Amino acid sequence: MDLSTTYMGMSLKNPLVPSAAPVSESVDKIRQMEDAGAAAVVMFSIFEEQVRQEEQLIDDRLAAGTESFAESLSYFPAVGDYHVGPDAYLELIRKAADATDIPIIGSLNGVSHEGWISYARRIQEAGAKGLELNVYYIPTDPKLTGAAVEQEYLDILKAVKSAVTIPVALKIGPYFSSLANMAHQFDQAGADALVLFNRFYQPDLDLENMTVASTLNLSTPEDIRLPLRWIAILHGRIKASLAATTGVHGAREAVKYLLAGADVVMTTAALLKKGLRHLTTLVEDLDNWLEENEYESVRQMKGILSQKTVADPAAFERANYIKILEKYKTEYRMV
Repeated sequence: MDLSTTYMGMSLKNPLVPSAAPVSESVDKIRQMEDAGAAAVVMFSIFEEQVRQEEQLIDDRLAAGTESFAESLSYFPAVGDYHVGPDAYLELIRKAADATDIPIIGSLNGVSHEGWISYARRIQEAGAKGLELNVYYIPTDPKLTGAAVEQEYLDILKAVKSAVTIPVALKIGPYFSSLANMAHQFDQAGADALVLFNRFYQPDLDLENMTVASTLNLSTPEDIRLPLRWIAILHGRIKASLAATTGVHGAREAVKYLLAGADVVMTTAALLKKGLRHLTTLVEDLDNWLEENEYESVRQMKGILSQKTVADPAAFERANYIKILEKYKTEYRMV
C-alpha cells in the first residue's frame, strides 16, 4: 500500500506528522517518533518572547493593549524560566537533523515580523527542512480593524519568506471574517502550506483564589469538525499544502481529514496520552483502512470528499445547518 504524500514540496513516506509539542524536546524522542512511523516532525515552538528577551529587546507591539495594567507584563516568563532557550533550540535542530532521515520542521510562535526574520534564518542554517509560523495573536484593541490584523499576518509571512529558502507553513486560527479569502491571500503571498487550526487556549477563572487560571485541555476526536470543514472547502482551490492539526487520536480521524483533502495529518494529544509508539498504530490502521476500502494509495483517496468533488457541495455550507436543525426538530417532536 502506498501511503506516501507530498507536503510543502517534500516527499513524505506517509501523511502522519507529530505537531509542535513537548514530545520533540530531545533527539531521543524524535528518533523514537521516526522509528514509530512519523514521516516528519514539527519541533516544539520557540517563542518570540524568548528570542527578544535573550537579546534584551522588547517589541512595543507585545505591550499593545496592556498599558492600563502594567502587571500584565509580568505574565511573560523570564529567560531562565524557559525549558529550552533559543541557542539550545538551534542545537537541538542540528542534532535531530543529523540523527534522523525524516524532515525536521522548525516552529516559531509570535506576533510580529520584526521578531522572526533573523531567527528564521538561523533555524534554516541549523538544518530544518521547513518552518512553521504559529501566529498566536489575540487582538484586544477595539480600535484595531480586522483589515489591520489580516495585514499583520501577511506582513509576517512575506518577511519570513523573503528571509529563508526552505518552505514555510502558516499555522492560523479560524477567526477571520472571510477565511477562504485569507487563505487565498496567504497562498498568493507565498505560503507553502496552511496548518488548520491553531488552538487558542482559553483562560479560566479560579474562584477559590480569585485569579485567572491557565489550564490546558487536550483535543478530542470531536474537535475535528471545524478544520475538517475548511480543509474540504479549501482543497483544490489554493496551491498551498493543507495540514490538519486537531483531534487526531486514531486512524479514523486521519482518514476523514485525508478524504476532505489534507496533505498531512498532525497529532499531539494522542501521543501525550498514549505514548510515541501510538504512531505505529496510526500508520498500521491507516494502511489497513486503505486495503479494506480498496484504495491503492493515499493520493487516490485524498480529497474525494472535498467540497469540489462531493456529490452535495452545499453540505459544507448553510444547507447542512438547515438540515441538521430540521432533523433535530423532527426527533424532538417524536419524544
